[in-house]
Amino acid sequence: MLRKLTYSFLALCLSVTFFACSNNNNKETAADGAKDAAASGDLRIVSLSGPVSEALASLGLEQNIVGVDVTSTYPESLNKVTKVGNTHNLNIEAILALKPTYVISMKERGINPEQATQLQQAGVKVWVIEQEYSIEGTKKYIGMLADSFGKKEAGQKLAAEIDSSFQTLPKYDTKPSILFIYARGAGALSVCGRDMPMSKMIDLAGGTNAAADIEGFKPVTAEALIKQNPDGILLFTSGLASVDGPEGMLKVPGVAATKAGKNKNFIVMDGELLAGFGPRVVLAIKELGEKIHKAQ
Repeated sequence: MLRKLTYSFLALCLSVTFFACSNNNNKETAADGAKDAAASGDLRIVSLSGPVSEALASLGLEQNIVGVDVTSTYPESLNKVTKVGNTHNLNIEAILALKPTYVISMKERGINPEQATQLQQAGVKVWVIEQEYSIEGTKKYIGMLADSFGKKEAGQKLAAEIDSSFQTLPKYDTKPSILFIYARGAGALSVCGRDMPMSKMIDLAGGTNAAADIEGFKPVTAEALIKQNPDGILLFTSGLASVDGPEGMLKVPGVAATKAGKNKNFIVMDGELLAGFGPRVVLAIKELGEKIHKAQ
């Protein structure tokens, strides 16, 4: 169950090194033919990542997106774009029917080699993105997208806006202990360790990860919760709803004994915004910072 949860969550995790999948593992340049396609109007992209879709839209390439995965929900106009499933249940025939020139996926929980081969044999370029969860990492992959698709100026402008807004973020005197719980129902709860994007976001927002001594995901246990004793418990909005809200969280063994439980300090954020590290990364940091310091 935990492996399935971790696999499911990793749909949100994105990256920073841009490379193309190929049958012989030879790397191509990301710009291979892309600028010409963009200039000629022949650029047709299927994006299998919410943050990548958002980045493409921010660069002025939304009109070139012909298909998206289910995590691509921002901007709202993407909801009108054809959905092709998610990366562990892709409809390859539906993708090919859209006649894409490029399919952009992610390294973690990306399309599998067999699916990539199908697409490549049909003449589709398949690109995969890796990410480091940081401001610099976000700017780097946006820059590579921009350079590859002939939007260098737009990419530089977006990077400058990210830098500028990051510099205006407030500084906090306290560093509350925050525990992120990934919830998909009361019987499917896990906490995230120091290597996960939510942990990086907690750090950037002026908090500390109460589970920084672990890596990856670990099942929630009453003993661990009491030992971690976080000031606040952070969840995706959908996660808190899956356990029937704050009262449902208080029924999870160990939660009521923590400082977060005693103060009912359950913090929620949109999953894509919190963990995506996309163009709205500074907005995510600002929102989380305000929420985790509100009760201090």
